[in-house]
Amino acid sequence: MRKVLLLLFCCLGIATRAQEIKLSPNTRVSIITCGPTQLELYSAFGHSAIRVEDPASGIDYAYNYGVFDFDQPNFYLNYTKGLLLFKLGVYPYRDFRDYYIYFNRSVTEQYVDLTAGQKQRLFDFLEWNAKPENQTYRYDYFYNNCASKVRDVFRQVLRDSIQFDSTFIQTKYTIRQLTDLYLQEQPWGDLGIDICLGLPIDKQAKPYEYMFLPDYIESSFDHATVLGKSGWKPAVIAKVPVYHHRPEPQTFNWFHPWIVLGLFFVIGSIISFVDWRRKKLSKWFDLIFFLVLGAVGVLLLVLWTATDHRAAANNMNLLWALPSHLVVIAVYNSKAKDFIRKYFTLSMYLSAFLLAGWVLLPQQLNLFLIPVVGVALMRSILLRRLI
Repeated sequence: MRKVLLLLFCCLGIATRAQEIKLSPNTRVSIITCGPTQLELYSAFGHSAIRVEDPASGIDYAYNYGVFDFDQPNFYLNYTKGLLLFKLGVYPYRDFRDYYIYFNRSVTEQYVDLTAGQKQRLFDFLEWNAKPENQTYRYDYFYNNCASKVRDVFRQVLRDSIQFDSTFIQTKYTIRQLTDLYLQEQPWGDLGIDICLGLPIDKQAKPYEYMFLPDYIESSFDHATVLGKSGWKPAVIAKVPVYHHRPEPQTFNWFHPWIVLGLFFVIGSIISFVDWRRKKLSKWFDLIFFLVLGAVGVLLLVLWTATDHRAAANNMNLLWALPSHLVVIAVYNSKAKDFIRKYFTLSMYLSAFLLAGWVLLPQQLNLFLIPVVGVALMRSILLRRLI
């Protein structure tokens, strides 16, 4: 049901009018911030949009830069390659608001103090941007998403007439740490992101870069100023809590990375202990385990070298997910024992290095991976000794 409603919501955008509309003096422009929800990974970060309301013209639109089309050509290929196109959708504000309320997501509205001319220019730009030939843009997780587009639209239309004072941001988070803040209830999603994305998101985020998150769009507009006829003034003249989300009960989930991967570590330790005692390898375990690690490594290498996902570059997870595992496993049962011993000696040292220097690495590796690297160390020692 949830996905059906999402598809309906994405498809019911209204067509903007071709003719120019002259806004009345009573027009109001506002920033809409929708709170996060843990229903889906993509919804854990919240959402932002722009509202233009002019009762005299019968206009009350929500401009939403977070729309993507499953029917676009080569959708999944473009997603994999980092070439996914998002687009600007335009909806009746009530439909937009009620959709988020239905899913118990908070909605906050900030009215922006603009002159009549600034409102008109903003509206004209949004209407132009919503035309089919102009509405798509190249999506980027951290630098060009549905939240940062709201900021960029105001900067593009108002230019130097809007200033964001970022001194209220006192933290020194990296982009990865900012992401982690919103994924505390999405441990598997957090793990997947931490595996697939590399060093670029471990740089300290500049205050301006915090604005890839809707909460920081809201806070940044709270601290912004605009240039009006009488000089500089606060950008936000009123802030209205449209809907407060209802607290949802927390439930314990046994399917948690610590439990699943911890259990895997216990099983791997038992198998390794038995193998050591009987001086014989459980080859079926090694074949499955190193095949999976090698496949993950190939995926990470492809994301780094063959796609436009900038955040996937220089990924230090390749120190444990070695793509070469696939080749070595392919000759596991051959007579190349000296090569296999030397290879797993290298694997042993890499695993030991990772575990010893986990918190010292320039890339923040996910703690849930420690059991996996621990098993890799144990099996590499055994393969080196017993092959």
